[in-house]
Amino acid sequence: MIARLGPGRRGVIVAALGTSLTVSWASSYYIPAVLAVPMAESFGLSPVWIFGAFSMAMVVSAMVGPWAGARIDRFGGRGILMLSNLVFAGGLALLAVAPAPPVLFAGWAVVGLGMGIGLYEAGFATLTGIYGRDARGPITGITLIAGFASTLGWPLSGLMLATWGWREACLGWALIHLCLALPLNAWLPKGTEAIRPSTAPPAEDGPPPSRLALALLAFVFAATWFNSTAMAAHLPGLLQEAGASAAMAIAAGALIGPAQVAARMLEFGLLRRVHPLVSTRVAAAAHPVAAMALVGFGGPAAYVFAVLHGAGNGILTIAKGTLPLALFGTAGYGRRLGWLNAPARILQAAAPLIFGAALTAWGVSAIWLTAGIGLAALAALALLKRT
Repeated sequence: MIARLGPGRRGVIVAALGTSLTVSWASSYYIPAVLAVPMAESFGLSPVWIFGAFSMAMVVSAMVGPWAGARIDRFGGRGILMLSNLVFAGGLALLAVAPAPPVLFAGWAVVGLGMGIGLYEAGFATLTGIYGRDARGPITGITLIAGFASTLGWPLSGLMLATWGWREACLGWALIHLCLALPLNAWLPKGTEAIRPSTAPPAEDGPPPSRLALALLAFVFAATWFNSTAMAAHLPGLLQEAGASAAMAIAAGALIGPAQVAARMLEFGLLRRVHPLVSTRVAAAAHPVAAMALVGFGGPAAYVFAVLHGAGNGILTIAKGTLPLALFGTAGYGRRLGWLNAPARILQAAAPLIFGAALTAWGVSAIWLTAGIGLAALAALALLKRT
């Protein structure tokens, strides 16, 4: 029987898990932007090598995701999330003490292992284990909190870098995992009542999902996260190619974070009464519409592009957890989520390189690549049916 937790306790659980996930995102996905250059310089390498190591970490995370999801289905998420903090701390410590590039790459591989068992997918599966089909609100809640990972993580990484150096910054994040995130995850309920790895789903979950439905949703996640990562890496350059000044491009880029949070608040309020498939379709349409505005109006549309893209991306992050739950139910949710998101992680690793090459070759017309991918994702969503 699913644990019945009062709204007060629910809020504390969401706050604890959201905070621990903020640490995990800030100390993995967001540290290359600040630490890659000094890290590379200390070994006499080009920063490309560090970003290549980070791409390798994302591939590792994709490989381990289904395993982590299956363990959460069977044993609950608390233990896996605690293990992720230990793995993150170990990988960051290995980066900090690395005497040579091979050890540095090994450290990034360990960080990738932590990403595979300690980011959103693990958090979503943990909440589904605690709340079952009522997990939509808590899932939205943790994305609202962890949406500030870059806002908090980049300045903190920069402060530690300026004060001590990149090695000490990695050690600092390792200590934050051990002293803050690990105790928060240890406090969570075990949460195994609502997710069952059984091959025979409970009656309320209906028949097992078709392979076509699973393939369509995996494609949607891969397509939308390719676009999200491509924009995260190249947005200022894209906007300048469209005619925006450097200052305008940076100012527009700064709107993406607030737009994501605003969209998630909308999902938490008004859109929570709407089926996740509907809100996901609207979110998937945001990037193609933004692309048309940018091509049609040039630099002056930079702010519109950033707001639309950011808002769509904010809701799509939530959809990674809520849409599989709404379409396929709770049985085997964690393992299924790991498989659904594995292609997305691999494409995320390749997105900066692919879109960067397109931007160099085609200029602002490269946006038609991501717009076309976004439209393909929208078409795939149109083929999915509510359950």
